Amino acid sequence: MTERRWDPTLQEWVITATHRQERTFKPPEDYCPFCPTEADAEYPTAIPEPDYDMAVVENGFPSLQPDPPEPAVEGADLLPAEPANGQCEVVLFTPEHDGTMSQEPVSRFVKLVKLWRDRYETLGEKADHEYVYIFENRGEDVGVTLHHPHGQIYAYPFVPPKIQTELQSSRDHLEEHGRCLFCDLLDAEREDGRRIVAENDAFTAVVPYFARWAYEVHVYANDHLPSLAAFDSDHERALGSLLKDVQIAYDGLFDEEMPYVMAMHQQPTNGTGEDYAHFHMEFYPPKRTEDKLKHLAGSELGAGTYINNKLAEESAAELRESLDAARE
Repeated sequence: MTERRWDPTLQEWVITATHRQERTFKPPEDYCPFCPTEADAEYPTAIPEPDYDMAVVENGFPSLQPDPPEPAVEGADLLPAEPANGQCEVVLFTPEHDGTMSQEPVSRFVKLVKLWRDRYETLGEKADHEYVYIFENRGEDVGVTLHHPHGQIYAYPFVPPKIQTELQSSRDHLEEHGRCLFCDLLDAEREDGRRIVAENDAFTAVVPYFARWAYEVHVYANDHLPSLAAFDSDHERALGSLLKDVQIAYDGLFDEEMPYVMAMHQQPTNGTGEDYAHFHMEFYPPKRTEDKLKHLAGSELGAGTYINNKLAEESAAELRESLDAARE
């Protein structure tokens, strides 16, 4: 059962997907649904081939479906219910089950950027796909139960609330100052310099001034690029290169694969926001020290106000040192 229920108190949709209670949870060590299917395999995987380079497959337990069932309840004016239409995909970064992306060549990251761009454009062509959201959940500390390196893509029938707020803030800033909010934020970060982790000609990685997580990193396009669709081949190579730097910095910080949620923010695919949407990626690692996690609790979940235990300037310096050490 999948459906959308409207929360009138926060003005946002909540998706109900009851079948996800049965989704795969830590499969047997000798079976991974994201590995290539071996010739003599008793059970095929999501990839019916003996090998692959990078792949996109349908999510076996989708929260959104191209042809969803009708809602389980009949909505009302105050409490509407709608079918959970959309699409959910899984992006397989490598055929290697125990692969580590920070150890992969830049070329694999560039290929991934190209794949993301293709899926953003292709899924965005469907009329009921208002926003194509590309993300990655990495590590058991954020709830990952399939360890094969992968990310996900959700094509929503609406613009998600956090992104809608972001877009509205940038639109208001544009109307008041004549410039994109994110362009001005990036200019301020580059002028200050203390929170920059890595940069190249086309992208800049920073621990934002207003970081909510101890080692949060945002990767911004240096020019005003609304979405992946505005990229050329130079942008693809530059983003791939900088993403590898971010991975190296993260994995070197505590000498382990850093768990995180990665969220890609860009222009909605409903045609709005070209002037004020600004392509960027946000990384939220739950670790605040090597052996302590940041748990969202009363202030964060109940009031929506985050409390960060570290200064952004100190975190950025630690990540720069981690990257420099790996380059030596």
